[in-house]
Amino acid sequence: MIDYRFCIHTPVSLVMTGKFIAPSPMWKHSHRTLHDFELFVQTQGTLYITMDEEQFVLNVGDFLLMPPGAVQYGYLESDCSFYWLHFTVKEGYQKVKSGLAYEAGFLTIPNRGILRSQDKLIVMLKQLQDSVRSYREQMLNNFLTTSILCELYNQLYFVHNHTDKKHKQQQLYNDIADYIKWNIQGSLKVNELAEHFGYNAKYLSSVFSKIGGLSIKQYMLQEKMNAAKSLLTDTNKSIKEISQQLGYSDSHQFMHSFKKITGLTPTVYRNAYANRLLYYR
Repeated sequence: MIDYRFCIHTPVSLVMTGKFIAPSPMWKHSHRTLHDFELFVQTQGTLYITMDEEQFVLNVGDFLLMPPGAVQYGYLESDCSFYWLHFTVKEGYQKVKSGLAYEAGFLTIPNRGILRSQDKLIVMLKQLQDSVRSYREQMLNNFLTTSILCELYNQLYFVHNHTDKKHKQQQLYNDIADYIKWNIQGSLKVNELAEHFGYNAKYLSSVFSKIGGLSIKQYMLQEKMNAAKSLLTDTNKSIKEISQQLGYSDSHQFMHSFKKITGLTPTVYRNAYANRLLYYR
């Protein structure tokens, strides 16, 4: 594992960004040498890619960061899709020992890992793409790119600090949160969670609220709305299809919940970030 340390007293510079969808199941990533950093965020399928003779396998939820000068190419056919982001660092970067120690004004990001909240990062990448299309303002795009890296860093830093805690209740909270994320498309109930984890529903709710600051029901709703944001900006599914996918029997109930949480209707939210950049090569 290699970590890259960036100084962000000056924002990084966006080069280009987009979403890639493999044109066929037989597609392989092209052979090239990078002139800047490239961040991959895997959204579907599996990407088989090599960096300087080291082979990587990226599955959904994984990220990969390659530095300038890296030689990249696909070593197996990859039927997949991913977001990509090219950027340069004005104040330079360093390769450092693995470890996410906090230092104000700097980001330390490993070359690969698993995202804690992929949907949140994808929404930010979508916002960046919308900005590129709508405004073509380099300074704005530079700050948006920097905020994406900050979000990535904080997701990793949060996980690092919490996985070191061996407290039983903390682990239970993490397990519940992960279970909700993986089953967000269903109509989960607190009693079902309690039965799954083998605890009394009242105790489970108390532990979750104490550690997370939200009730289980509030957390479920929050995660459903995060998933809804991703589906609204990253797919062409109708509001009815999205509401059904997220376990709502009534699309009006979904729209009411979405507006209550975000302050916007699903349609208004979708239209605000409608300019997706889609690449097929």
